[in-house]
Amino acid sequence: MELSVYNIKGEDTGRKVTLNDEVFALDLSKGNAEHTIYLDIKQYLGNQRQGTHKSKERSEVSGSTRKLGRQKGGGGARRGDINSPLLRGGGTVFGPKPRDYRTKLNKKQKALARRIALTSRVADGKIIVVENFSFEAPKTKEFIGIAKNLNVADKRVLLVMNDNDRNVLLSVRNIPNAIMAQAKDLNAYTLLNNDAIIVTEGSIDVINQF
Repeated sequence: MELSVYNIKGEDTGRKVTLNDEVFALDLSKGNAEHTIYLDIKQYLGNQRQGTHKSKERSEVSGSTRKLGRQKGGGGARRGDINSPLLRGGGTVFGPKPRDYRTKLNKKQKALARRIALTSRVADGKIIVVENFSFEAPKTKEFIGIAKNLNVADKRVLLVMNDNDRNVLLSVRNIPNAIMAQAKDLNAYTLLNNDAIIVTEGSIDVINQF
């Protein structure tokens, strides 16, 4: 499979890059592609969670332990103290507790999920290959211009670079609907969570090794 290479003005350079069929042309009808993607994204999002949520139980609420009413004759149930979950300001029953949401997924399955995501994005025409570029200084306006030239300014954009170009990174991070990632750090969630993927020509060699 081949894709045309564009310059930052949105013009076809006449060059093409060859995509590795083992990465970009998987047969998604075989195996359980959807479940593999599900497991990978579940792990990725779970690993982002801090898991520090906590609510106070009855024994942890600050309040008097005095019995509110007599044992019998009050015309109601035996209520106990003011920390009861039945009362406003009381403890929480079965509330959240700190926990670890991280899960494990073997490397082969994660690599397969990434290849499935790349295959899906290419099939949908979401990947645009651009010749290598850099900025002399951080300037958000320059990247916005590139996005407009490629007709993706109104979309959620993922820019894939071969290296961590600081000037480009600082130019992209101010844009709410755009993010930048290095080719070696790509994952299925990032690839599928964007409407357009701009890949620099130098990144293709790295991605072809996935």
